[in-house]
Amino acid sequence: MNSNDTRLYLASGSPRRRELLEQLGLHLERIHADIDESVLPGEEAVAYTERLARQKAEAGWAVVSRCGLPSRPLLSADTTVVLDGCIYGKPADADDARRMLRAFSGRTHQVVTSVAVREGERQALRTSVTDVSFRVLSDTDIERYLDTGEPFDKAGAYGIQGRAGVFVERINGSFTGVMGLPLFETAALLSEFGYRFP
Repeated sequence: MNSNDTRLYLASGSPRRRELLEQLGLHLERIHADIDESVLPGEEAVAYTERLARQKAEAGWAVVSRCGLPSRPLLSADTTVVLDGCIYGKPADADDARRMLRAFSGRTHQVVTSVAVREGERQALRTSVTDVSFRVLSDTDIERYLDTGEPFDKAGAYGIQGRAGVFVERINGSFTGVMGLPLFETAALLSEFGYRFP
């Protein structure tokens, strides 16, 4: 690719990922890449996010090819939350979100985000794992947070960049990875495809 080209296909509907990539100066074109995100029996969190990131990239690239779009790199990503070996995806409803937040209360869980970049047959992948420690949450804390509506489209039923930031005592790892796109790993990955960042 042209080293001055900042265009990138994004196989994700996440507004947070879009914002983070735009912070890097990239110009994005959304590609729809719907896949089955079910966890396989016995699948661990890193294997799960890496498989989904790859599958989203493959599905997205199939759209690029089928539609005859110009060849340029396509980025996909997947984020999940894990505690005691159990994967916590997006909550199905308020009860599910409540269950997740109670599980994280006063404990440390991990947020796993895998990023894949594909162009043609070439594909590369990176994964970030971050420890997130929550303070003890009261039932009132949880109910007030549910009332904001914020938990319902996010893995683990919270957004660290939003109102749930007050629940987080500390993190060890990537703040942007917890948001859904680890910028350090993403920039390193994109640099392999010719992108240059300040």
